[in-house]
Amino acid sequence: MTHRRSDRSVVAFLLTLVWSGCSQQDAPTLQEIKQAGVVRIGYNNEVPFAYYDTVTRQVTGEAPEVARHILRQMGVSTTEGILTEFGALIPGLNARRFDIIASGMYVTPMRCRQISFSEPISCMGQCFLVRSGNPLALHSYADAGQHKAARVGIVSGGIELQYARAAGIPEDRIAIFPDPPSAFAGLQAGRVDAMGGPLPSLQTLLGQANDAQIELAQPFEEPVISGKALKLCEAVGFRNEDVEFRAEFNDRLKTFLGSKEHLDMIRPFGFKESDIPVGVTTEELCRPWSIP
Repeated sequence: MTHRRSDRSVVAFLLTLVWSGCSQQDAPTLQEIKQAGVVRIGYNNEVPFAYYDTVTRQVTGEAPEVARHILRQMGVSTTEGILTEFGALIPGLNARRFDIIASGMYVTPMRCRQISFSEPISCMGQCFLVRSGNPLALHSYADAGQHKAARVGIVSGGIELQYARAAGIPEDRIAIFPDPPSAFAGLQAGRVDAMGGPLPSLQTLLGQANDAQIELAQPFEEPVISGKALKLCEAVGFRNEDVEFRAEFNDRLKTFLGSKEHLDMIRPFGFKESDIPVGVTTEELCRPWSIP
C-alpha cells in the first residue's frame, strides 16, 4: 500500500536522502526533524495497535495515535504511514524507509540490540484463539508443545515464534503467517489448531469476525520467563543514533501516559487503564531473558 506524499513529505524525503549518507555522529538533529515538519511512521496492519483507516486515509490505532499526539507537542504537525510487514519493520527503520516504528512492537532484548525504544506505552498478556470448545485443550504454549499433533499459527516477526520453540513445538507444527488476518483465516480453515498473539489483537479479530466457531482459550497461562509469567510491553521504536529525538519524545510521553486525555484516546481501541505501564522501564525490558 502506498500513500500520496504531501509537499512536506517531499521535503522530508529529500532530507532523508541527505541523512542516509551520514554517519551516526552526523545523525539528523531534532531541529532538522522539526524543520521537516513530518515524521514517517512504520507500521504493520494489526488492529487495534496500528492499521490504515480507509475513511480518514491515514494510519491509526493505539500506537500511532499516541505517537502522533507526542509528535504534535514536539512541533511535528504531519505524519505519514508506511505499511510494512512486521518482520521488516526494524530493517526498514534502520534503512531509513521511515523515521519511527509505532505498531504495537514489544520491547525485547533481541530488538534492543538493533534499535532503541521509547519508554513503554502499554503492557499486555498473550492468549490463543482456538476453535469453539477448545477441542485440543490448549491453554498455553506448553500445552501445544506437549500435544502430539497441535499446530499453532503465529505472525511473522513476532515473539510468539520464540515462545513456540521454547515450549517444544516442532517446526513442522508451527505455521507462520504474514499478518494477523491471515493467521485467523488459517485457524478458520483448519490449517492450525490455535493462533497465538497479544490479547488485544486477538480480541479485536474475534469481534470483527463474529464467528461462533472461534473463541479465546480461557483460561490461558502466560509464557514463563526466568520463573515468572511474562507480560510484555510495547513502545515506539527509534534508530539508535536518534538520541535527541527519542529523549524529547520520552520527556513528553512521561506526563501524557495515564492522563485523562491518554485514556480517552486509547479506550476506543479496547485498551484499559490497567494496560498502562506502571513501574516498568525500557531499560529493564532490554535486560536479557532466557528467551532473547
